[in-house]
Amino acid sequence: MSGGSVLYDTPGVRARRRNLLYTVVFLAALALTAWWVLAAMADKRQLTAAKWSPFVTDSQVWTTYLLPGLGGTLLAAALAIVVALPVGALLGLGRLSDHAWVRVPAGVVVEFFRAIPVLLLMVFAAQLYVEFSDVPSDARPLYAVVTGLVLYNASVMAEIVRAGILSLPRGQTDAAKAVGMRKGRIMTAVLLPQAVTAMLPVLVSQLVVIVKDTALGGAVLALSELLAQSRTITANYGANTIATFTVIAVLYIIINSCLAGFAGWLERRSRGTRRSGAVVPGARSAPDLGAVRAARTAKDERRDA
Repeated sequence: MSGGSVLYDTPGVRARRRNLLYTVVFLAALALTAWWVLAAMADKRQLTAAKWSPFVTDSQVWTTYLLPGLGGTLLAAALAIVVALPVGALLGLGRLSDHAWVRVPAGVVVEFFRAIPVLLLMVFAAQLYVEFSDVPSDARPLYAVVTGLVLYNASVMAEIVRAGILSLPRGQTDAAKAVGMRKGRIMTAVLLPQAVTAMLPVLVSQLVVIVKDTALGGAVLALSELLAQSRTITANYGANTIATFTVIAVLYIIINSCLAGFAGWLERRSRGTRRSGAVVPGARSAPDLGAVRAARTAKDERRDA
């Protein structure tokens, strides 16, 4: 049993051979697919040096198109994230309220905006800014994209927050009530710090969605973001569409990988802090609920005896 897994049986000789065969077949299929894609691109002259060299030899491709487009993407995503996170948290907490006049409106807002496509929200917001605001025309695409992203993603984050808090054991709330904590204090000092750590991977996935959805603004509302720069690059550098899309895709992968890496570091740091005995930010003065409850139980037993 030493070195074996308790989750599954250790594969025998025939199973190992079968696994090896599956691995070889998969790698062969992957290599054939890659060869077919590269051959098709070569037939269409998409692998010539002229298509890819501008991204290496001409710095203006980066300074004039890609980097400004990347800045537009990051600006729209950052504004949407900064606004959507607190709004989503408030809506999620509102849905958990004991008061119907808070819980019902929060639920209506969340369900309403979660059901509408984010692209429709962007287009609708753009039209509202045109007819009912004095926002300059060159700034309207950014305003409309951020508004659409905030409305949709805040409603999604509200559900993430609500589900994260409801996933915690009921005993956490009961123990906090037993030591006399009010509901607001229970939420901020006991439940939210634990729920944030548990729902961090889902929240990061939603932040990645926000970064990618900024491309909708470039396609429909002429927002100056990363994907929108592909049109001007291909028009000025010999219709190198595949090469341009490949470089832009790599930039998106780098951005989202950095975001996921930061979230992973934050999650590990949070869990490590909790294991080391230090308190989670926001729960600095929270008492040891288990110890307090045990002491109260022992005190009640002595009194009854």
